[in-house]
Amino acid sequence: MRALTVIPGVAGSARLDDLPEPEADGERLLVQGLALGVCGTDHEILDGEYGWAPPGRERLILGHESLGRVIEAPDGGDFRAGDIVVGVVRHPDPVPCPNCAAGEWDMCRNGKYTEHGIKELDGFAAERYLLEPALAVRLDPGLERVGVLLEPASVLAKAWEHIEAIGRRARWEPRRALITGAGPVGLLAALMARQRGLEVHVLDRNTDGPKPGLVRDLGADYVTEGVEGTCLDMDVIVECTGAGKLVLDVMTCSAPGGIVCLTGIPPGSTEKKFDVAEFTRDMVLQNDVVFGSVNANRRHYEMAAESLARADRSWLERLITRRTPLGRWGEALEHRADDVKSVIDLTA
Repeated sequence: MRALTVIPGVAGSARLDDLPEPEADGERLLVQGLALGVCGTDHEILDGEYGWAPPGRERLILGHESLGRVIEAPDGGDFRAGDIVVGVVRHPDPVPCPNCAAGEWDMCRNGKYTEHGIKELDGFAAERYLLEPALAVRLDPGLERVGVLLEPASVLAKAWEHIEAIGRRARWEPRRALITGAGPVGLLAALMARQRGLEVHVLDRNTDGPKPGLVRDLGADYVTEGVEGTCLDMDVIVECTGAGKLVLDVMTCSAPGGIVCLTGIPPGSTEKKFDVAEFTRDMVLQNDVVFGSVNANRRHYEMAAESLARADRSWLERLITRRTPLGRWGEALEHRADDVKSVIDLTA
């Protein structure tokens, strides 16, 4: 079978390999790969900046945003041949830490977790692979065209769960939310904000292409001017770009009692001066909260699946702006002006 592999830490080492077929073992799901989403983490691994191969191996099968169809399932389990499934990316560490032991492995405290396509576990950029049933999520069959969005959606489901948990520290009746960035993560954050009945504003620098229309069709406001005049009265801000200057801006301009969730990771450092005294004063006197959120556990995947199932399918399909055959995988990594989400078709 074909699989896209890379030597972690070595830029330019990616290639399409012919690997042995996985064999059903009566315990795991044998899955036919359907699609693979491409994100910034994949680019970092391909550039040699990140990633770990499985123990004793040089090469790692890439890919963590999966979508597949079950070929064969263990007898007596919850899965059947034909089920559409997504693999949970992170696995708990074997020690385990207190969070991993409680099923909250997205909050692992000792860093000994593993991750498909990223850290010591092969990913899903293969025509066929094996999945542990406990770490597979079944999707509504109607989501087959868009189910590859589940992994990024799970990250936002977790972010909103934590935002709401923080909000319950006091009487909290949020009305307005700002999402920075109209990439796939930002658009999914905006979708979940609208599903919660919030007035939503999405800030992005693009003035053309599909993003403005996608935001407006959610019933949200698309904003291109600077963040300073946009976020002063926002109860919730979800930062989805990782752009250093923008991260600092949103951290200092939420409404009193506001909650800022950071989901992007800045590349490198920022040159902007940061007034720690002013920031601390505002945080204390206004009861503000800034927190970071990454990854997801099984509960968040299931929450994300429910969110996608409630969304307009045609709107979700518009998020996937390119589908590239596995044999031309390099094209899926190219940046194009009208891109929102690029996907590799594992069946072509």
